[in-house]
Amino acid sequence: MHRVKIYITLKKSVLDPQGEAVKNAAKSLGYSELANVRIGKYMELEWEGSDQDIQERLDKLCDQLLANPVMEEYHYEMEKL
Repeated sequence: MHRVKIYITLKKSVLDPQGEAVKNAAKSLGYSELANVRIGKYMELEWEGSDQDIQERLDKLCDQLLANPVMEEYHYEMEKL
């Protein structure tokens, strides 16, 4: 059994209006040193199988369902339970 931690973020070339809203709100609260904010998604899955099988299936799952490959990129970490 493996725990997979998936991080999905907008590509750097894609504008992030949600991140801009958070940055502006934080600056209005006095956090003037804040330079940039990017908002993303984080997921944890528990998966059975070999490392290679999980990686192949996980890439398909991310490309087909969890991330929009046109606008988003993803990376993940796996750990054995």
